Formats: sequence, structure tokens, C-alpha cells
Amino acid sequence: MLTPSERRDWLVEQYSPWSRRTLGDHFTALASRFGERPLLVTPDRSISYAQIVREARYLARAMLAMGVCRRDHIAILLGNEPEFVFLTLAVSMVGGVAIPLNTMLHEDELEYLLAQSDSKWVFVHQHVAGINHEKAIASIIQSRRRRGEPLAIENVVVLATTDERVLNEFQTWEDFKARGESVSEGQLDARREASRYPDEVVDIIYTSGTTGLPKGVMLTSDMLLRCGYSSALSRAFEEGRRVFTPLPLYHVFALVEGLMAVSFVGGTIITMPSFKPAQALGMVQDLEANDILCVPTILLALVNEAERVQYDLTALYALMCAAAPAPVPLWERAIAVFGLTEMVTGYGGTEASAATVHTEIGDSLDTITTKVGRIKPGGPSGLEEFGWANSQYKVVDPATGEDLPEGLVGELVVRGNFVTRGYYRKPDETARHIDKDGWFRTGDLGRIDENGYLEFHGRANELYKVSGENVSPKEIEEVISRHPAVSQAYVVGVPSPVTIETGAALIELRQGATASRREMIEWCREHLAKFKVPRYYFFVEPSEWPMTGTGKIQKYLLAQLARERISDDGVGEEDLDSEPH
Repeated sequence: MLTPSERRDWLVEQYSPWSRRTLGDHFTALASRFGERPLLVTPDRSISYAQIVREARYLARAMLAMGVCRRDHIAILLGNEPEFVFLTLAVSMVGGVAIPLNTMLHEDELEYLLAQSDSKWVFVHQHVAGINHEKAIASIIQSRRRRGEPLAIENVVVLATTDERVLNEFQTWEDFKARGESVSEGQLDARREASRYPDEVVDIIYTSGTTGLPKGVMLTSDMLLRCGYSSALSRAFEEGRRVFTPLPLYHVFALVEGLMAVSFVGGTIITMPSFKPAQALGMVQDLEANDILCVPTILLALVNEAERVQYDLTALYALMCAAAPAPVPLWERAIAVFGLTEMVTGYGGTEASAATVHTEIGDSLDTITTKVGRIKPGGPSGLEEFGWANSQYKVVDPATGEDLPEGLVGELVVRGNFVTRGYYRKPDETARHIDKDGWFRTGDLGRIDENGYLEFHGRANELYKVSGENVSPKEIEEVISRHPAVSQAYVVGVPSPVTIETGAALIELRQGATASRREMIEWCREHLAKFKVPRYYFFVEPSEWPMTGTGKIQKYLLAQLARERISDDGVGEEDLDSEPH
């Protein structure tokens, strides 16, 4: 094995000077170079670089036959299967914009995203994660029509996952693909030539916001590719790196830190539609994975499985665990059972394409657990004004936005090559988060130490993370408040032994109304994705709300109240036999 420095020198040499490409052109070039090497492996399929491009071209021709125009928005609601990658590249080839959607979302949540994103075309797996998305999409379209609020959707293509017949109003995957025969390769090449703009938006990826409604982060091909390359450079990927990740491809973590990054070295992404620890480690063993991308909850499950059953993991030496802090004992257990020699964590977000900073290979566990990293090197993809990196950070006063002296804790702000220019159809949100010079306010508190490492000190806003997923209290509060027995409700993030953070709902009932914790949980489960459903529920009398002198709820005191009640008599999902309040 070459040293990290030697691997980085090789990567710099391979991509100097930097070529600005669309996603479609990038993978087409790599298919010529890496051919039949596997790029994507799932439990039942192995897809090569050449095959992915062939499939993407065929689907792009079918899109042209279906009437997809440049800049059309195409929603992709699929699990971790090769079709997700085929469609993502096909969208780039026809000059469209992909809208990857979270497969854990329920009907109410999907309706908002489909409407807000102006999606004209939808590709959906019948069932993902136990949710019938085909019926959800049908219900959304029908209810909007009844209300006189039609969507922009022109066609829905369904990939069957069961023996159930696809609904008549939708198109089957097979019928869609057959359309490609009516469009020539030359017609596709003409559209690709007209779409070769690496700085045009290629993805709109939704993330939760402090307003309670998700925001569509607009990302370009050049942003995604620079970020992926700089991750490969930062982590010193060798040629052919094989990375296992069970994380969803609709998130930038798996998409950019995984798929995009390994593509630069002719490597392989090993993934699965649903995470099962035993199956996951079986794949790591059988496919000789070198690297794992995960969040702390997944790492804990993998470590528990590896301590219970012996696996041959001699090919495994690297790990990136991020999205939330992992404690020192968990890192120590991972090193012991996996034989790791290259561990890193990182920090970034959807608005920055993925991670902007990584810890360094060889950093101590103390550094990995107290810092989130320093700015990733850019090599040929970087800019001189950023010190040949792709981004830069500073710390500002959360209240005034003024720069703070070096070493002080404040709000982290970032700008650079792969930082979004804004949120789709949300000019006010864009102006609130991004200033005239391109600085994006992360909403996270932190400091930059004397060595350039960022420290994370919590969130300046009210967002919390459940297993790496952003959760907006406002969104959950709106759902709970729609319950007929509820007068008002507030949700705060609290520590969780399982998911790092979770939600605690504090609820005031209407006068004379009754409700139980069981009812509240089932109500939330009906209207929210599983990761958004609070674990704790407490009923509050009107006099118990902590108020300011002007009558506003003091949320930091609510969090304190929730933690006290959890300590005294907290009740979570496991206690569903609670009596009505």
C-alpha cells in the first residue's frame, strides 16, 4: 500500500488540469477508462462503469421520447438500486434536473416536495422501506385535482417491486424503457451537446429548515464533482478503492462521499436497499471492501454484529463516520473488531454538496472525537484564492453576522466552489442564509482552532439530527397541532442512546379533551417519516409553559424541562400502553 502522500500525488497527476464536466460526461469518460470494472454492487447485482453509461444513455433516449425538455424537473423516489444511478446520469444527459426524494417520507410530506419542486416527471419504486409509494403518488395527484390544485406532473413511471399490477394511470418501467427505441443515438448526442453546462443546476436535494418546510438545495455538476474529487484526495483513495455504505443515495453523503468520490479512482460502491448488519458485514467480507461510510448508529450496529460473529475483514482498513459525533469507546471498539488504520470524520451539509472538512488520516481519537476536520484539499479542482482548496470558513456573531476574532465560538459560515447559490423558489430563505459575497450561514456553532480544525459546538437554530437526518421541530409541531385534541405543541431535540438525538414533544390538550401517548405516537407515525417521529411525549398544563415577558415560549427552557422529565419519568415509543391523559 502506498502512503497517503503518494496516493494523493497520483490523484493530482491523474486530474491535472481540472476538466469541468457534466455528470453525464464525467461518467462517460470514466467508462472509456475503467470499462468493465464494477462501479456499483448491490446484494443481487454488479454493474460496471460501461454498463451504467449504456443504461443511462438508453434511459436518456426514453426520456426524450417521453417529451423531457432541458431544465425539466424529474423526481426520483427509488431505493438503493442501480436504476437510481442510471436515472441520475440520464437526467444529466438530457439537460434535466434530478429531484432525489427521501424514501422514508409519507404522503403529506411527498405532496409538498412534488409541488414545491415543480416536478414534471416522477420515477418511483412501488414499495420502499415498507411504504407503498405508488399509491401515495396516486392519492396525491387525485386529491390535488379534487381541490383544484393540480401538480405539474405529466407522467409517473413505476418500477414494480411486487406482483401487484401497476396502476392504470401510471406507466410501467418496461413500457417507459421501450420508448427509447424511437430515439436515435444521434438525437441523444445532439441534446447532450446542447446541455454541456457544468454550472447549470443538475440536482435539487431537499433538506429541512428552521421554517419547518424543507428547502430545495440547488447543486450543479461541477459542485458535485469537485466535492467528490476533493473527498477522494483528502482521504487519499488508491486506485480501485471499494467502499461499503448502506446510506441512501438520495443523500449527498452516500452520493458524493461515496459514488462520486470512488469514480475518480475506478473504485466500487457496495450498497444495499435496506440495512441489515449481518448482511452488510457479509458483503464487506465477500466483496473485500476496503472502506465503510456510515453514521454512528450504523457503526454501532456493525460493531455489535462483528463482536457477536467472526467475519474475515482483512481487506477493510478505512472508515468515515460522520453526520453526528461518535463517542471514543465506539471508535475504539471499531478499531479493535475491524482492524482499522485510517479513520476520519467530517462536516459539511447538503448546501455544501457534502463534506467540506475532514480530519486527517492518522489523527488521534482525541482529535477525531473533539474536532470535525479541516478544509479538504482541492488539488487541481481548487482555487488559488482558497489556498487551492474548494471552500473557506470563518466564524461570525450569530446575532449580528459580524466577523469574530480568531479562536472565538460563533456561527460557522462557509463559501466556495461547491457551496449552493440558493434554495429553489425560496428567495427569502436564500437571502437569509447566503450573503452578497456567497457566505452561507450554517446555523451551527463552532470555532476554528490554531491548526485550522473546526470544532462543532451545537446548532444555533432548533434543528436536531436523528441518525444523521435533519429534523425540523416546526414541521413536527405543525403535525401534532393538527390533532383534534391538541391545543398547542412544541418539539425539542434531546439526547438519545440509540440515535444520538431524538425528539421530545410537549403537548397542551384542548380544554376537556383527552389523549394518550399511544395516540400521539400513532398520529405522528401516520403523517411523518419514521425518523421524524418523536420518542418522548409529555402533556403540559397551560401554566407550565416557560414564557418570556412578551409571551413567547422559551425553547431552551423547554429542552431543559424535557430532559428533566425524561430523567424522572420519561416515556418513549416502547411504552404504548399509557392511559389517556
